[in-house]
Amino acid sequence: MHVRARRDMRTATTSAAAKLLVALLLLLSAAAQLCSACPTAKQTAENNPRLQKAYVALQALNRAITDDPKNLTAGWCGPDVCSYFGVFCAPAPDDPCAMTVAGVDLNHGNLAGGLPEDLALLSDLAVLHLNSNRFGGTLPESLPKLGLLHELDVSNNHLAGGFPQHILCLPNVKYVDIRFNNFCGPVPPAIFDKKIDALFLNDNHFNFELPENFGNSPASVIVLANLQLKGCLPSSLGRMGATLNELIVLNSGVRSCIPPEIGHLGELTVLDLSFNQLQGTLPESMAWMRSLEQLDVAHNELVGHIPEGICALPRLMNFTYSFNYFCGEPRQCLDLRRNDDRQNCIAGRPDQRPADQCLAFLHRPPVHCDAHGCFAPPGHY
Repeated sequence: MHVRARRDMRTATTSAAAKLLVALLLLLSAAAQLCSACPTAKQTAENNPRLQKAYVALQALNRAITDDPKNLTAGWCGPDVCSYFGVFCAPAPDDPCAMTVAGVDLNHGNLAGGLPEDLALLSDLAVLHLNSNRFGGTLPESLPKLGLLHELDVSNNHLAGGFPQHILCLPNVKYVDIRFNNFCGPVPPAIFDKKIDALFLNDNHFNFELPENFGNSPASVIVLANLQLKGCLPSSLGRMGATLNELIVLNSGVRSCIPPEIGHLGELTVLDLSFNQLQGTLPESMAWMRSLEQLDVAHNELVGHIPEGICALPRLMNFTYSFNYFCGEPRQCLDLRRNDDRQNCIAGRPDQRPADQCLAFLHRPPVHCDAHGCFAPPGHY
């Protein structure tokens, strides 16, 4: 995968996770103030029913781990579960005098094994971070019992099977990161109706078409890179203008025009549509995207002139449109901090396509798209 793409995705991860983490810390701080008048005896699995259930869940996970090269779970013994490595306790949301397991973070542990159904006993869990391990199999069917879960990060593992439908049943989840696994098949349209703030599906084997309700998502970050998407960029994406900050759909097989409704994404800062099969021209409406900082449409089959308003966007710093068939660009584009116009058909610019290649492409029948941004058959546009 491209280094630049990984950097963009890390930026997206950091910004979305930071907002959620601040909110959780504020909640924990408020709970800590409430519990100042509670009994001071140390709470463990021996005197706290919530921690007793957590003990059962964590011991089940410990048994399911088949390889722990960093010995992260070597100290997972005894009733004091709040002292286990990677386990974080906090006052229970419905009883500030009772401690409970609020988070499990075993990121970058290189742990191998599976995820047991008994994880559902962590009923007060708000954060489950298991990225960069070697967990295989599927997510537990009991996952919906984690009714308070806000953040689910199982990225960069060996998980497989179809899209984990039980994510749809998590009532409070806001951050879903299942990228870099072996999930396959379709992604249910209902995921775009959930009130999720950050959605990372990239680098799996998903094969689906972006549904018309894609624009219903209130997410600030959506990453759909390196998938097997079919069909069009839906025009409904214009409805995400108030919330969407980053949209990355690189190298995912999208074959369509860029719908003019994309111009309504006034809060978008990062847009990466590179390495697809986009055709037609860049919509003039993209000049309305006044928050845009990074724009990448490289390695497509786009034509025409770059609209002048795009390069005049006040925050645009990086604009990559190489390996297309553009025939003109405003002078202002060359003044951007980072600009890449290589391998186009722009007269007078270095490192362009051969003239015969440009002529052959530009003499192809023009592309027409319907109102939804999809290629329209002759007589239907």
